[in-house]
Amino acid sequence: MLPAPQLTPPVTTTAGGLEERQPDTCHAADYLSVLGQPRSALDYLVIDRPYRIVEWRGFEDQNYNPQRVVFRLDAAGNIWNIDCG
Repeated sequence: MLPAPQLTPPVTTTAGGLEERQPDTCHAADYLSVLGQPRSALDYLVIDRPYRIVEWRGFEDQNYNPQRVVFRLDAAGNIWNIDCG
């Protein structure tokens, strides 16, 4: 069973290594319409900020950019998560 699509609030790491949720700095909520849709749905969006598409179990570097929208795909190639980073 595939995970349910979700919107994850952005995360930053504090000096102690703890994760802290931030406001939607990349405006990920603007793209809720593609949650659960195939990756090809992104081809029809106008994305006016930096973004990244992360394949299922794909490599993702650790360069955090709170202004970048991250679309995460599930094993079937559908968008199951949108967050900032």
